[in-house]
Amino acid sequence: MQVINTVGRRKTAVARVYMKPGTGDVKVNGRELSNYFPTEVLQIIFNQAFDTVNATGKFDLKVNVRGGGIAGQAEAIRMAIARALCEADTENRPPLKKEGFLTRDSRMVERKKYGRRKARKRFQFSKR
Repeated sequence: MQVINTVGRRKTAVARVYMKPGTGDVKVNGRELSNYFPTEVLQIIFNQAFDTVNATGKFDLKVNVRGGGIAGQAEAIRMAIARALCEADTENRPPLKKEGFLTRDSRMVERKKYGRRKARKRFQFSKR
């Protein structure tokens, strides 16, 4: 039984997914999916890659995710699952690529610069 190991990232969230053929058992940081992602929207984001290639319930997942917020974590997991599905079967790649699940969304918060209030906001200018 082969375990597929992939990494997905979104903003500052990093997700590691260990996928193997099974019955659809999912553990996220040692907890059940519905326990870790309580809202239905986040559960839909989690399962989007499986729904795209009709693979719902065919794999067991063990997910470790850190950093970011809960929505960023869900999207990082979606990317890792999509990458794992591509490794499992190369025919899964075109539909997942079309949906954009294999593209890294790297938008992070810009760092604050010295002499500024925020990343770009300046102090009020006074001519006199």
